[in-house]
Amino acid sequence: MEIQTAEAQRAQKELIAYLHSPDAIRERCGQLFALVSVGESRHFSCDLTQLGRVADYIIEVMRCEYPDLQIPFHSRWRHFEAGNVPRLAQLDSQLAGLTPLAKAAAKFDLAIVSVLLDAGAGNNWYYYEPETGLSLGRSEGLAIASFRMFCQGAFSREKLLQVDTQRLQAFTEAELANGFQVNAENPLVGISGRWKLLQKLGQVLLSSPHLFGNENPRPGNLVNYLLDQSQNGQLAATTVFSAVLEGLSDIWPGRLEVAGVNLGDVWQHPEVADDGLVPFHKLSQWLTYSLLEPLQELGLAITGLDVLTGLPEYRNGGLCLDLGLISVKHSDILRSPHSVASEVIVEWRAITVILLDLIAVTVREKLGLSTAELPLVRILQGGTWTAGRKIAAELRTGGKSPIQIESDGTVF
Repeated sequence: MEIQTAEAQRAQKELIAYLHSPDAIRERCGQLFALVSVGESRHFSCDLTQLGRVADYIIEVMRCEYPDLQIPFHSRWRHFEAGNVPRLAQLDSQLAGLTPLAKAAAKFDLAIVSVLLDAGAGNNWYYYEPETGLSLGRSEGLAIASFRMFCQGAFSREKLLQVDTQRLQAFTEAELANGFQVNAENPLVGISGRWKLLQKLGQVLLSSPHLFGNENPRPGNLVNYLLDQSQNGQLAATTVFSAVLEGLSDIWPGRLEVAGVNLGDVWQHPEVADDGLVPFHKLSQWLTYSLLEPLQELGLAITGLDVLTGLPEYRNGGLCLDLGLISVKHSDILRSPHSVASEVIVEWRAITVILLDLIAVTVREKLGLSTAELPLVRILQGGTWTAGRKIAAELRTGGKSPIQIESDGTVF
């Protein structure tokens, strides 16, 4: 009996490690993509003859946004400069006098909190920035709201430019609503879910001292752990991703578990072999991409960028729908909202992951660039996310997603 128990425990650990890997994301999403490709999906069909046209559209957007094709990473740092305001220069000025390591830790603190608060804002919310007079919605508004709160010391007991666990655990939903300017006339989707993520973040910082430190646990201490993992000035992107999943998976509410381990952004689909589980880890990969730049500023070279996947969210998925790479088999899919756990949304996200890889290959071929010259994280920025927003604005009032998702503030 003990031998069986040990074998079962080993199998569970192997399953968890697998579901937390980019390989699992591509393999499981690939199963659903194959289903769609052969016409056996109940919800979607796929037309790969449109790949060239889609790539041309994306390249046009890329050249408009970045004429020299010197495209930065798709990360939270892009949103912090919304409206062409040099907020990052302002942040660097505020951090002047700190050591490079302390600066990186502060930027980790900011990026982690801001990304966790980045789920879809809905169509009616905006943030008014008193410093500039700008009114910003969606991801940019969420980014600037969290940026201003951070710069005001809202996440620190001593009003410092950092995030500490005691302050997060004491943080109230009313404080978050106030910081995001939420009221009856300015509703933000999932405000309660976002607040609970902050509280859970405060808890998990205490439970992983090897990642977040023994004294004054904070997200920024993850920098020290990652520096220890680097070799010869190099760090694999998957090492950052693994650390994010290990340290933060427990913050996600009501998710599937294996052996008491919260799997995070992992869902079920009946057509997937074995256990039927489909991992995405969208926010965790978005956060990983957002942590790479502070690490580069410390002089680390990031390797294996394209091992990570594209982000299965409504801008990238919407691009594929709006430009005809995929289409819905029943129009009612477009009429009513779907839960994140629904078969429709799981399938849509899975198709998006695989199509982003195919789009990236096609874009590179057309531009005559290598993967090293134009990694997926730059194509996303240049790129598919920007193009998805552009085509959505052309087709629908307010640039809404073609498929509506019931959000609780913790996934998209």
